[in-house]
Amino acid sequence: MSRSVSAPQAPHAPRRGVITGVFWYRLHAGGVRLVPDRVVSLVVSPLVFLFSRALRQIAADVGKNLEAVLGPGGARQRRRRGRRTLREFAWCLTERYERLCTDRTFHVRLENETAWRAAGQGRGVVLLSAHLGLADFGSLLPVTEAGRRVHVVREEEMDPRAQRWFEGLLAQRLGALSYETHFQGADPGLGVLLLQALGRGDVVALQGDRPRAGGRALPVTLFGRAYGLPEGPPALARAAGVPLLPAYTLREGRRRYCVLFGQPIEVPRGPDRRADLAAAAAAIAASVEEAIRRAPHQWFCFAPLWE
Repeated sequence: MSRSVSAPQAPHAPRRGVITGVFWYRLHAGGVRLVPDRVVSLVVSPLVFLFSRALRQIAADVGKNLEAVLGPGGARQRRRRGRRTLREFAWCLTERYERLCTDRTFHVRLENETAWRAAGQGRGVVLLSAHLGLADFGSLLPVTEAGRRVHVVREEEMDPRAQRWFEGLLAQRLGALSYETHFQGADPGLGVLLLQALGRGDVVALQGDRPRAGGRALPVTLFGRAYGLPEGPPALARAAGVPLLPAYTLREGRRRYCVLFGQPIEVPRGPDRRADLAAAAAAIAASVEEAIRRAPHQWFCFAPLWE
């Protein structure tokens, strides 16, 4: 029987520091608004070069994590892998702000769309993403479906001022859509609210690959190594009697993305709740692993996962 454990801290969140503060959020968003589209790449590339050197330890940690996916490598290869991942992260972050702060055109294609159609028929669905590519896109897609409301659950920002600023940005950009944002830990009644939403046939979108600090984690194997997935997503889906649908938004080029839908995961509802959650967690881990293999340098884990 599998047992959940408490995660003392998010296992691959960025370290707390000035680069996570509201100043950097405003600077990035303001730069996206002011810099002409044709000049963005000329600005991003040198900044990535500078930050990859300033964040040398993070690049090394990322490269070490990627050994589980890409195989072992020397120190130089780990740094090179880490820098490539930081470059992908910079582009995803820049294009997130372009999506939220400008009217520039994005091209999005769906892969395995039939899985979404099947999972969304007649009942609610938990849309499960990961810290991979640009997860924000996947949760926005169901808004286009007639009568579907989306509840997006996000991690709280490290800086409270950044949290308030980002909430305002989301409300300004998405307030007119059937799209509601919730932050983990901000509302003790959030679980009940999400259960009610799923009961009405709404979509709940959340990330399922990182337990939040203090949250309960289910032990799984990822790339043959011990790992922990958050208990919340499969527990919510089981309680509501709805499927989990993996949805990963992978970058394919300048403002070009693919939303990759996995196969729906039906959480068992047998007499042993722990066994039911363990089975669902194993299926989630297999889905996350497959998606990471598809785009390993878009897997954004900025602290060591394994020794």
